Amino acid sequence: MGPEKPLPFNDTFTSADAYVDSLLDFVGAHDLLRTLCGGVHILDFFTTTDPDLYSRVLPEEWRDFFAHHEIMDILDLLMRDDIEAIDKGGKGRWRDGPTPPRSLLDYIRNVRKHLLLRDAKGSQCSRNRAMKPTQKLARQVAVGMNVKKVHEVGLFARYISDLSDDINSSTGIQTTHLVDFGSGQNYLGRALASEPHNKRIVAIESKSHNAERAKEFDVMARLTAKELVMRNKKSFRAGLELNAPASLPTPPPEPAADSSEPEPTQTTDASHDPVIEAHGGAKGSVQYVEHRIVDGDLSGVVHCIRDPNPQLTIISLHSCGNLVHHGLRSLILNPSVKAVAMVGCCYNLLTERLGPATYKLPSLRPTAHDHPRLTSTGEANDPHGFPVSERLCNYGGQGIRLNITARMMAVQAPQNWGQKDSEEFFTRHFYRALLQRIFLDRGLVGPPSGERVGASPAGHSSGTAIIIGKLRKSCYTSFVAYVRGALAKLYEGLETGMRFRMKMEGLTDEEIDDYAVRFGPRKKDLSVIWSLMAFSAGVVEATIVVDRWLWLREQEQMSEAWVEPVFEYSMSPRNLVVVGFKK
Repeated sequence: MGPEKPLPFNDTFTSADAYVDSLLDFVGAHDLLRTLCGGVHILDFFTTTDPDLYSRVLPEEWRDFFAHHEIMDILDLLMRDDIEAIDKGGKGRWRDGPTPPRSLLDYIRNVRKHLLLRDAKGSQCSRNRAMKPTQKLARQVAVGMNVKKVHEVGLFARYISDLSDDINSSTGIQTTHLVDFGSGQNYLGRALASEPHNKRIVAIESKSHNAERAKEFDVMARLTAKELVMRNKKSFRAGLELNAPASLPTPPPEPAADSSEPEPTQTTDASHDPVIEAHGGAKGSVQYVEHRIVDGDLSGVVHCIRDPNPQLTIISLHSCGNLVHHGLRSLILNPSVKAVAMVGCCYNLLTERLGPATYKLPSLRPTAHDHPRLTSTGEANDPHGFPVSERLCNYGGQGIRLNITARMMAVQAPQNWGQKDSEEFFTRHFYRALLQRIFLDRGLVGPPSGERVGASPAGHSSGTAIIIGKLRKSCYTSFVAYVRGALAKLYEGLETGMRFRMKMEGLTDEEIDDYAVRFGPRKKDLSVIWSLMAFSAGVVEATIVVDRWLWLREQEQMSEAWVEPVFEYSMSPRNLVVVGFKK
């Protein structure tokens, strides 16, 4: 039923098992890969000395080569150029400079070989579900979606609809409902419940305001009729006048756009609304269930479904963190769950099953005293975290571990970087790393080496993260503007404001500009390190996705499992769906 290859691996390998063996050996034992994927953090770039971070990490022949080439040429070499042709060219010239050293070409070749293929149009599936010519989403169904979301929802709805029909015809399992894990505003479910798919959807969402907004979109999509309230206007107005309060109550303040929502009080219990039957020509339905997913047990959700014998397929479009793990485990924990098809994202939100993870190079690792938060999360040993498969848990006797820095880099999409956006985020990273140097010089953080080993990984000081976050666009016009904008934001914090004011008192624009002048020539070196980290982290994403596929394959109840790309990478880089269904 699935593609010819259960994983979209490079044709260099003869089988999925050969690919997995090689991938795990590469991730588990290659020193430079592990250094670039979690062994260093960009905030240590200007605070690490004797030797500096650039010299400590990269071989001298690599540094000499990079010094003669522009950063965009280096990006082309990493991700686009024909490595074999360059290698066969000998020791001639490459782009008006020296040719890449053989060790660099070997590293690039090794990384590329272990990346999962991401071209949905090149999927080996004979039906090639994702890229079939498909009806565009009806305008009313696409309400609220941007171009990227329309692309994702349109293709994935078609993929899920075809997959569901294929499972029904091939296995005899008649899927009654598609259960959307973390449905948000139900863009995917709404498309599936509408023409031409007409599926029955159970939308699980923990935040009630998302579900309420989704119901408004349902009306706009003509999935359900707007509720009509019949009133006698004269009596209604008279009642308002008689019962009007002396002053209108003040509505509760809306949460800020970047604030975190409070967790719902319920955990495993689920509340549900009546089923919304499709209105007009569509024959599908949507049922909203308010439920916080904390594991794979969906008994509370199944109880809410108005069907005596539901047969469920779990779906998700960009489930964050452990949510994909919960969806996979629901296959084993719930007899009514027959299949899964999930696209993950936000690998940085995964927890760690095998902690403590190794943070950074030995001389850059945090201590429990300096970094209690990193230590506590690393040692959490969360049974729901990465890795989920026994294969990765037992690899080499210690298992495969990926710390948060590696997982954060795995959500990059360097193949999509253009010159303008590359320059913009290289500048942002340069400014933030240079501000860290000012924090070091002003005593706000400790050095990452020396007597206080690892005292400031990822911008931490005394266990508290120094998080700047996104600033106004005008703050990136110069380093002075960035520092002033960042400090203004930090001063607003009740806990950090006074301490920062005291330490940063007297810092002039001239001093700030002097930092930019002194360290400016090293911006390119920082850009090279960041590019190598992002390029290498594609292997980290492959490892996370392969781990999920391996878990499915390890379960006796499973009939088939595979991974394949379902979106155009240029539109949606997190485009790998993990599929599995029971015997």
